[in-house]
Amino acid sequence: MSVNSKQVGVLLVNLGTPDSATVSGVKTFLKEFLCDKRVVNIPRALWYPLLNGVILPLRSPKVAKLYQSIWMDEGSPLLVYSQRQQEKLEQLTNVPVELGMTYGSPSLISGIERLQERGCQHIVVLPLYPQYSSTTTAAVFDKIAIELKQKLLLPSLSFIRDYHQSPLYIKALAQSVRDHWQQHGRTGYLLCSYHGIPKRLVEQGDIYAAHCEKTTELLAQELALNPDEIGLSYQSRFGKDEWLKPYTSDELVTLPNRGVKRLDIISPAFSVDCLETLEELTVECRDIFQQAGGEAYHYIPCLNDNSEHIVMMAGLVQPFITR
Repeated sequence: MSVNSKQVGVLLVNLGTPDSATVSGVKTFLKEFLCDKRVVNIPRALWYPLLNGVILPLRSPKVAKLYQSIWMDEGSPLLVYSQRQQEKLEQLTNVPVELGMTYGSPSLISGIERLQERGCQHIVVLPLYPQYSSTTTAAVFDKIAIELKQKLLLPSLSFIRDYHQSPLYIKALAQSVRDHWQQHGRTGYLLCSYHGIPKRLVEQGDIYAAHCEKTTELLAQELALNPDEIGLSYQSRFGKDEWLKPYTSDELVTLPNRGVKRLDIISPAFSVDCLETLEELTVECRDIFQQAGGEAYHYIPCLNDNSEHIVMMAGLVQPFITR
């Protein structure tokens, strides 16, 4: 790829992860995450006492144990796979690529500063959330805007809002399914489980649900699946609000009663494997399905750092590099 005279750099962004699988590490991460109004939009006078007095003390030890069960030798899976993506994308595009997390480290501003130190005047921000949501993508935009308010010298920025229907993304997803089928066999039903958000956000204008539905539709077309061979659900509920439905946990209970005893499950909303996939989908959801009468349950990993995924990222940023 040719590069114009104004040096362009890429900031890959993901949500973030604790620095360690300890109670203190998880507590620090969860506090930053759950203090973001994009994530929990409750009056602070009500939310902070509940968060600090109840949720963090009770939830941090439980979540720390879950992180310990998936922790890799190199660290948190989300960070390990993200670092591999960064390295491979830089090799493929031959432009500087840095990593930034919305919460935790490396921070968004540290990624921007490293790109500026490497001579980048224009930064392409690529949040690795295929489907737009105010709870994820918009939170990245907010954080960058806040951080840059403190800077005297600003880079010019391009922000990739979503890529839920990018042909390269759909083809990469489909190829990961085909590769899984070739290695493990095909079960006959594919469930696409997306991270959920509160239903009220969609009612207020968040387009996340529409993006999830479109991704599922395009994936079905690419794989030539009929409506009775593929489904959509939402996982990872938090709090007492009604979230987008159908809930993954409910679908896993009802599917065996509808004759689906053998199941493949994939999570297209996640660009890398993390706690929500490696523990929730791989362990917790498997137990729910089998206890409901399911016989075979196969989790299809995220795209992580596989070659089709890196090519997709390069395709997304290439117009900004070569223009």
